[in-house]
Amino acid sequence: LLTPPTPCHAKTNVMFLKTHKTASSTVLNIMFRFAERYNLTVALPAGQLYHLGYPRNFMAHFVEDFEAIGQNYNIMCNHMRFNPLEVQKVMAPNTFYFSILRNPISLLESSYIYYKHYVPAFRSSKDVNEYLASPTQYYHPADYGQNIYARNIMWFDFGYDNNAEDSTNYTQAVLEEIEQNFHLILIADYFDESMILLKHTLCWDMDDVIYFKLNSRSQDTVQTLTPESEERIKAWCSLDWKLYLHFNQSFWRRIEETIGLEVLEKEVEHLRTRQKELMETCLLEQEAVEKGHIRNKALQPYQSGAANILGYNLKQDLDNRTLRTCQKMVIPELQYTSYLYAVQHPHKKGKELGLPLPWTIRQER
Repeated sequence: LLTPPTPCHAKTNVMFLKTHKTASSTVLNIMFRFAERYNLTVALPAGQLYHLGYPRNFMAHFVEDFEAIGQNYNIMCNHMRFNPLEVQKVMAPNTFYFSILRNPISLLESSYIYYKHYVPAFRSSKDVNEYLASPTQYYHPADYGQNIYARNIMWFDFGYDNNAEDSTNYTQAVLEEIEQNFHLILIADYFDESMILLKHTLCWDMDDVIYFKLNSRSQDTVQTLTPESEERIKAWCSLDWKLYLHFNQSFWRRIEETIGLEVLEKEVEHLRTRQKELMETCLLEQEAVEKGHIRNKALQPYQSGAANILGYNLKQDLDNRTLRTCQKMVIPELQYTSYLYAVQHPHKKGKELGLPLPWTIRQER
């Protein structure tokens, strides 16, 4: 006789390595909402910081109250440069580790626009194609700290040297180490498929992985890469390229082994239908709008470089419960971090954001 499958239990100790320009702000919002739903403790950046010590290697004391709370955090997902031994001091031994990667071709173009004013290598070139025509002309090792976004940024976020020589033995060793440290690597280029795989792997509900796209930019700030530039990115960011190819393969293999493509397709459809329903319930314009059109300043995302970061307008006549759900779907990362910090550490000085929160803490209690 066949025994029915044992119902799985939602994993609540989860560490997400938030990589740059990989749809990771959307994942962070999913993680924060999950933490609130199950009343979990989030390892938040200490003091006035919004990241966990980035770009320095992560240290346990970068987490607020680590000395008092110790290894009792459930969720960790703010930006950091991965440092496994220090993360293990903060997270429980049974923690599930995952991260997300993006095709380095679209990633580099996105980084170029977003960090245009901060990165010396980007600042001194006219556009992304000019930069890629001879990156070494603009990228100087002396500006190492500021130039991390200009080459192999994902490799750097995982804790490795983004200027390392690309030798087969070295890259193979790093890929194996990442496989040992992480239970799952998602692919931003297949975001909906990634969310379904995450849902299955963590035994979460569909509503736990529903999302509105956050921190995306308007189409008019996207620069078109020439075919030559695309090829040059593969060579210039060859460590990231190898990382991406390797985990893109393991991602699809994992889907075939665990869910199957047929079920995946059905669930992606379901996710998109549910997302559309929520957008119709919550949003005034059914889509993200440019920064100048965001009515509520509390929902204004942080603007960076030459990018025009989009946000959302909520409908006016929502009942309190629906309003709260909708607000949490659209609240930008900095505001959400600031809000959770105030909830978890009510006796500490709040993070100074210079922006109102969409709701007050008192209301929440």
